[in-house]
Amino acid sequence: MKRGHPEPVNVKKLSCVTMPADCRRRHRRRSIPATILPTVVGAALCGCLAPQPPAKLERRGDEIVACGQFFHIGAPVVLWLDPGGYDAYRIECRFTPDQMLPVDAPEGASLARYGTFRRHLPEEDAAIVRSRGWDLDLLAKHVDLFVLHYDVCGSARRCFKVLHDIRGLSVHFLLDVDGTIYQTLDLKERAWHAGPANDRSIGIEIANMGAYEDRAKLDDWYMPDPQGRIHFVPPLTDGSTGIRTTGFIARPARNEPILGTIHGRTLWQYDLTDAQYESLIKLTAALGRILPRIRMDVPRAHDRSVRSHALSPDELARYSGLIGHYHLTKEKIDPGPALDWHRLLAGIAARP
Repeated sequence: MKRGHPEPVNVKKLSCVTMPADCRRRHRRRSIPATILPTVVGAALCGCLAPQPPAKLERRGDEIVACGQFFHIGAPVVLWLDPGGYDAYRIECRFTPDQMLPVDAPEGASLARYGTFRRHLPEEDAAIVRSRGWDLDLLAKHVDLFVLHYDVCGSARRCFKVLHDIRGLSVHFLLDVDGTIYQTLDLKERAWHAGPANDRSIGIEIANMGAYEDRAKLDDWYMPDPQGRIHFVPPLTDGSTGIRTTGFIARPARNEPILGTIHGRTLWQYDLTDAQYESLIKLTAALGRILPRIRMDVPRAHDRSVRSHALSPDELARYSGLIGHYHLTKEKIDPGPALDWHRLLAGIAARP
């Protein structure tokens, strides 16, 4: 043997435990240099040099994401990571993928529909976020509002098309009529949904056709069946409602439209579905545990009723908890008079 070459190791000396029979037959009478023996043995143990895929970690389908961590909430959730999810990180339009900017974007507009940095942080915390990003404790320190909107679209599918593709905006969650929750961004991101509250808030768009001073406008989407029960017919978006539950019939939780007042305007609106309330309760309760500065209450009038007009800038600065879009500005009326705040809060309080 020449000096400097490793002593060969006969493959026949390898046990049948370390090398399968078909590999032993294929490599009979061949020698393997000792320096590469560990590699060969390791490959043999993996099945004759064929790499094996890693084990897939199963999810339950009820997880939301905050700072890269999964949290189970007990309601159906589709993430932006999932097939069929709505991804607000994407820069191209979802329903017209060859188009990059929103349909009505001004010249020179940004491709992004969200912000990667929550502004108005103390400099010390801002430096931490800039250097290593958000962690959950830091996010919980600064996010204290959960803003509820209705989408005036009737489905999560249509809402994402309008919000992302047409308006160039974003929101963390979409709640469809069958109770499916779509998360479009990690909670750490600054979604564009609530103006002055974006830095402090998480937002949700609830599928509902909205509130009107003229009750007759609701008749285009809400109609009775032969038994007199009202059902909602969502408008199609590119030929589909996008509702995931096959055969789901969207019935308002209360059969009659609700009459209420917001900013002094008398408005009619149909309620959410029971499935929406069930999912909204579970999601809101989970957010209160993940981000405990979000109090489980809503702005109140002096008589402890739910406030029907906007907070002043000073009041908003002091407030933390659940909040309607109309509490932020007199220009908005969502989530409308039909949202049953008492049912929502009672359901949260009953959660274990």
